[in-house]
Amino acid sequence: MSLVGWRTVLAPAIAALLLLYASAIAQVIPVEHGADLQRALDQARPGDTILLRPGAVYAGNFVLPAKGGSTPITIRTSETPGQPRPGVRVRPSHAPGLAKIRSPNRQPAMRTAPGATHWRLELLEFLPTQDGVGDIIALGDGGTAQRTLDQVPRHLVIDRCYIHGDTSVGQKRGIALNSGATTITGSHVADIKVRGQDSQAIAGWNGPGPYTIENNYLEAAGENFLLGGADPSIEGLVPSDVIFRRNHLAKPLAWREEKWQVKNLFELKSARRVLVEGNLMEYAWQQAQVGYAIVITPRNQDGGAPWSTVEDVTFRRNIVRHAGGGMQIIGADTINPSGPTRRIEVTGNLFYDIDAGKWGGTGAFLLLGEAPSDVTIANNTVRQSGNIVMAYGGTKAAPSRVTGFRFRDNLILHNRYGVHGADRAPGGDSLQAFFPGAEFTGNGIGGGQARLYPGGNHFVDEREFDRQFVDAARGDFRLATGSRFRSAGTGGRDLGADLRALALALGIRPGGPLP
Repeated sequence: MSLVGWRTVLAPAIAALLLLYASAIAQVIPVEHGADLQRALDQARPGDTILLRPGAVYAGNFVLPAKGGSTPITIRTSETPGQPRPGVRVRPSHAPGLAKIRSPNRQPAMRTAPGATHWRLELLEFLPTQDGVGDIIALGDGGTAQRTLDQVPRHLVIDRCYIHGDTSVGQKRGIALNSGATTITGSHVADIKVRGQDSQAIAGWNGPGPYTIENNYLEAAGENFLLGGADPSIEGLVPSDVIFRRNHLAKPLAWREEKWQVKNLFELKSARRVLVEGNLMEYAWQQAQVGYAIVITPRNQDGGAPWSTVEDVTFRRNIVRHAGGGMQIIGADTINPSGPTRRIEVTGNLFYDIDAGKWGGTGAFLLLGEAPSDVTIANNTVRQSGNIVMAYGGTKAAPSRVTGFRFRDNLILHNRYGVHGADRAPGGDSLQAFFPGAEFTGNGIGGGQARLYPGGNHFVDEREFDRQFVDAARGDFRLATGSRFRSAGTGGRDLGADLRALALALGIRPGGPLP
């Protein structure tokens, strides 16, 4: 056998032996209350576990160094009764059994060094920074210190961590997500709120991804989750390959009486290949913005990132409720030139209590502006107080045109204006002006006039529309026995959202009312 052949045969065996060797020499490093945690971080080797004492407070601006290797170093609270097991979301009630990491100033309590890899934070509580300024955890660098991909930290995990601001002072940001290959799971991020500026539970703009954000509670006044919003220092960077699944996004109702700057629940300003699935998103009202729960809009924020785009986004099997508007999808930045919004798919979702009377705003399900392309809205169940679609952009003589628009098999109220474009009559006139060649068919619409719309839709009065559900007034949107919307959709499917599939996506047992 040739030398190349021997190398091919032996390489996997050598790699396995090295892995076994690394496991054999891995150490458990206890760090008692008052001991030097940074020294333990500096001395740890791949595979080691750093154990912190339950309830102990470790104060500092800790840095996760670059170590190399492919085996993670774990920092965690030592085992104690009552800790959530893997796959179970941590709650504030778990805090007494968690070690606490606190910044003594306005800098992050924990951040990564350039090029740091394979770190895991597990079962820890992170306390607010001084005066709630800045980030509690900084994964990667959002500024000019991170200009190249080889400087980006990667292979990072935050698992079952409780990260929160001060109940009175708040906090600017929970996690700054400017890394690559990062997973955030089972965590609880709360009291992220400030006055006069945006705040985010998780926000990223200078990291490439991929990201998995799964099974977290995310609470913030500005945007609960945001990608983009500042120009990246890495040329051409668009955060990509994102899985956002089974999270709960909310703003406490008590904040309506306070002066925090409130915007939306989920926003993409620069992102590519994003799956948003099985999430519960609730409570967004008119304050610093008009109250849309979901915002998709490319932004070349400071003029230095004309490549910013939002494309290939799938938003499916989510519950969105208690908001002043459903979704806002904008085609391009009209202040600084940007890339386009394109290939957005919104399917199988339940939107309800989208109500301008309760939450301010427009009460519309969908606002489309500045000509995004290839937008599909299919098999959603919607109960809203305003329009089905509002459209704008261009001029009265030459409105901006949304190409590749498909709106089919949805259940939705028409209300006063239905589909309405700026300076156009509702219905067909707006569709022809703003959505030439659109597919608008198979929808079950409560109210409105069939003659104003393309054929193939199912129009009923609003009272009959409500009777098609088990109990729409109480939020039970399962189709009633004998509903005319059963088997009325494409391929003989029911109209609206498949609530059984939606329940499974949320991780709850199907068959009963949704939470």
